[in-house]
Amino acid sequence: MEVPSRTVAPTELESQLEQYRSELIGYCYRMLGSPFEAEDAVQETLLRAWRGFERFEGRAAVRSWIYRIATNVCLDMLDGRNRRARPMDLGPARAPVLENAQWLPEVAWLEPIPDSLLAEEGDPAELAVTRESIRLAFVAALQHLPPRQRAVLILCEVLRWKAKEVAELLETSVASVNSALQRARETLEASGVSSNDPIPQMDDARKELLARYVQAFERYDLSALTALIQEDAKQSMPPYDLWLRGRDDILAWWFGPGVGCRGSRLLATAGANGSVAYGQYKPSESGPGRDPWALLVVETAADRIIEFTFFLDTAKLFPLFGLPAHID
Repeated sequence: MEVPSRTVAPTELESQLEQYRSELIGYCYRMLGSPFEAEDAVQETLLRAWRGFERFEGRAAVRSWIYRIATNVCLDMLDGRNRRARPMDLGPARAPVLENAQWLPEVAWLEPIPDSLLAEEGDPAELAVTRESIRLAFVAALQHLPPRQRAVLILCEVLRWKAKEVAELLETSVASVNSALQRARETLEASGVSSNDPIPQMDDARKELLARYVQAFERYDLSALTALIQEDAKQSMPPYDLWLRGRDDILAWWFGPGVGCRGSRLLATAGANGSVAYGQYKPSESGPGRDPWALLVVETAADRIIEFTFFLDTAKLFPLFGLPAHID
């Protein structure tokens, strides 16, 4: 990209900086694990870029310069802070009984991001990488890396920057970048996830699978749900620490402690973390209609559902995903 003139008009500068917003949100989200913090980081990045443009000497492309600012903002925000977690990070799967579910609002939980906040146009191959590298499991694995290792891995593995470019951005040596990248790769390999684990295409078979799931869930049909859920599927419900492994345990929860979800309705969203997401509404306890219960992210493989994540902080997440506060 050409380096802009330092005499650029304010409106033109704003336009040039704004074109990076979507990709910067994706970058900062991978770094921070929260769409709210990512938006704050991008806003601070653009503000610093605006204020510092007169000092920008044009030795690098605007993209490299603004990523340097964004990286520093994220590193500042991560300094001394606990990593964001999923229930799977806190311990093993346990039995589907109410006594095992502890509500832990004080934990910094990994939060989902709407696909609509990310780049929606561009090279199809790059958009595929964006979706794959934003999956909940991958972003959760990133949180296990020290912040600078995290930045190196995202820049090199996801954004395909060269080690020399990353070294210049982080003001370090190429050898240091390569060493950090190797350690980061080893940590991710141990977690069993990578930035390019494929996401199933939204073909007719997957659409039919999801439609059958919605119908079965809204009917609370045990036999239909059993046929749709993979035998070793997983479920989590942050901010509860309990997570479940196995279809039998998931259904034992749904038809046991979680039976209050019978009669729920699911509203589709534009998607979260490259996966299908729904707003779940339970029958209201205070009047007619249904109230928010969870943002549900569903992951599939082949012809089965392999993971359910119920994010219960609906007060924060439903407005972000454009979901109503109540349905009739």
